[in-house]
Amino acid sequence: MPKVRRSRKPPPDGWELIEPTLEELEQKMREAETEPHEGKRKQESLWPIFKIHHQKSRYIYDLFYRRKAISRELYQFCLDEKIADANLIAKWKKTGYENLCCLRCIQTRDTNFATNCICRVPKSKLEEGRIVECVHCGCRGCSG
Repeated sequence: MPKVRRSRKPPPDGWELIEPTLEELEQKMREAETEPHEGKRKQESLWPIFKIHHQKSRYIYDLFYRRKAISRELYQFCLDEKIADANLIAKWKKTGYENLCCLRCIQTRDTNFATNCICRVPKSKLEEGRIVECVHCGCRGCSG
């Protein structure tokens, strides 16, 4: 099984605890990248990749900030090696963005009227029975 990509710098203590989960997520990422995309829209074929990227970053975030199971050194190593997305984690620390699915959903330049994505609209503000699906990542509502 291929290893998670790393630099030549040796990983800090505690790496062996998170490595199996990261390898599993990396394997899922490879499968999602090679999955056939016939019959899907261009954006729809990228949704599994966004989902796995979110899972990997959320795993590191939860271990460091919620469970306090890894050291700051290991957390910084994961950010430096781009195993977790530092910008997404920075947004998760801010109020109102705790459940953000991806950074594209809050970029106003990607929408027609310079607003946030539809998945950022609270479910209470949407009409009853309407199923919302983000065009960028397939999220069904990350505003809470």
